[in-house]
Amino acid sequence: AAPAGAVSFSVKHTEGVSIEVVCQSQAEDGSAPSSGTRWPLDEGTVLRFSMSRASTEINDNKVTVSFYAEGGQHINQAGVFLTGIGISLDVDADRDGVVEKNNPNKASWTWGPEGHGAILLVGCDKESP
Repeated sequence: AAPAGAVSFSVKHTEGVSIEVVCQSQAEDGSAPSSGTRWPLDEGTVLRFSMSRASTEINDNKVTVSFYAEGGQHINQAGVFLTGIGISLDVDADRDGVVEKNNPNKASWTWGPEGHGAILLVGCDKESP
């Protein structure tokens, strides 16, 4: 997606986004770019981004990639808006009929009528061939 003549790129992002750049010439673990860092636009270079928390509204985070020509002249930029969606498996951890998001018994399980922890019933039958 880089424009013709581009040889490097830089990345800006909002606070809720984490960025990692992996170049073919570097180890696979990559590194997080600091502000103003330019990366070579080589085949095999990968830009990974993720969000560590749910968004408060739609499109509230953004990643902008700027492309540069030989000599450092800015050519163009591309951007993407992101919306992080929070997913949580909430359970009735103390078995009182109320599902609570942050119940301390969520991480453990004890057997019996005075026990706690989720009881999960999984349907493993085949609904269709």
